[in-house]
Amino acid sequence: MFEKLLIANRGEIALRVITTCREMGIQTVAVYSDADRDALHVLEADEAVCLGPSEPTESYLNVDKIIGAARMTGAQAVHPGYGFLAENAAFAEQCEQEGLVFVGPPSRVIRNLGDKTEARRTMIKGGVPVIPGMMQTEGDPDVLAREAGNIGYPVLIKAAAGGGGKGMRVVRSPQEFREACISASSEARSAFGNGAIYLEKYLEQPRHIEFQILADTKGTVIHLLERECSIQRRHQKIIEETPSPALSPALRAAMGEAAVAAARAAGYVNAGTVEFLLDASGDFYFLEVNTRLQVEHPITEMITGIDLVRQQIEIAAGNPLRFSQGDIVGRGHAIECRIYAEDPLNGFFPSPGRILFVKEPRGPGIRNDCGIYSGYTVPVEYDPILSKLITHAGTRQECIHRMIRALKDYVILGVLTPIPFLVDVLSSEAFMEGETYTDFIDTHFGSWNPSLNDINAVGLAYVVDQLANRAAPAAPGTADGETYSPWKTLGNFRP
Repeated sequence: MFEKLLIANRGEIALRVITTCREMGIQTVAVYSDADRDALHVLEADEAVCLGPSEPTESYLNVDKIIGAARMTGAQAVHPGYGFLAENAAFAEQCEQEGLVFVGPPSRVIRNLGDKTEARRTMIKGGVPVIPGMMQTEGDPDVLAREAGNIGYPVLIKAAAGGGGKGMRVVRSPQEFREACISASSEARSAFGNGAIYLEKYLEQPRHIEFQILADTKGTVIHLLERECSIQRRHQKIIEETPSPALSPALRAAMGEAAVAAARAAGYVNAGTVEFLLDASGDFYFLEVNTRLQVEHPITEMITGIDLVRQQIEIAAGNPLRFSQGDIVGRGHAIECRIYAEDPLNGFFPSPGRILFVKEPRGPGIRNDCGIYSGYTVPVEYDPILSKLITHAGTRQECIHRMIRALKDYVILGVLTPIPFLVDVLSSEAFMEGETYTDFIDTHFGSWNPSLNDINAVGLAYVVDQLANRAAPAAPGTADGETYSPWKTLGNFRP
């Protein structure tokens, strides 16, 4: 096993890796930019190396600096987390060449699956159902327009590299096609340095279902059940749950077998996720493979009891999986809500700034993977995710109600968050009934406005005053000079 591991990432995912490494007796090395000098992952790691300026290209995306930090500290392995260089084949390859163990799949697998058209060809050879569409990229809008006509509208323009909804456009008519192609290619080039695009048939009102896989170096490949990720805004997941309310045992078994087949076809090693789209008739189609740990991995951990980061490290060290497919059992239900610094009333636009105060929810079945603290400044340079709130309970309804309660108990002051929006989504009849499709937000919350009924304005003003080091007003009914506890106020405050 490794003695020291470098984490090539930041925020809550870096903290997540540190936690498991600490349990395994592995020393950790954090890397950070100038903007992250006071970040929690820097404070929690055993060692920390500054990469330089805040711009991602000068810090978290700078391969040479990260490799240099690993050499300088004597780290034997590198965990990429998710985002930044996590799915960068060149980074994985350079780690391999430098004698560093990359905690993830081999660089050739990342490269092959990172090209979406190559991945489609691989899946077809492996017998995995694939959405009708192109098998190669194309830059000529006229050629793409002919392909769109052959596929049939609506079509989906997709970037060949990357993900997260970048370079993706739904086109419903020939009249809007050319402009959409130019826009998608430009966005993909800006986000991934690669403007290549291709077309797929657009499925109306599908569900987004993914299967967690583990594959060791001995040839064992298993799946750890599914996650439903259909609640999305701008193709970005915001609420995930497991198990999916849409899957029967037979459909779950069929999709799980397809996920394992996909991993075998790609020669996969380590942890990954095979993503599918499920249509209204119960047919499912391969979407892509995420060659990394997913943001939503905690809900799988909650229902299976398996530490996925530990499994990643064990596999990277050459150890075999210690369980088989028959050992994987899901217990209860789990939901994750992503908490960003963003304004849900302004198109979820980022809301960076200083965190004045944080009060995390507590109680049975609640987990909060958090990367912030009171006084921390959310930088403008990076993805504004603050934390991931996870709940686990015996049934889906119990889990939903537990999550709503936990969200209402979660106080973050100083930046805007989507917490009120998430509460309303979870409380909606459509979500309660499991009617979760990828157009859920547009269909049910296209013109959302928050309810102010639960906000205790006096409590909010009091907390802000306290944080600004001003004298607090006496609470009604208190004697002059008597201290009024802010926790009495916070107990009535609901974000």
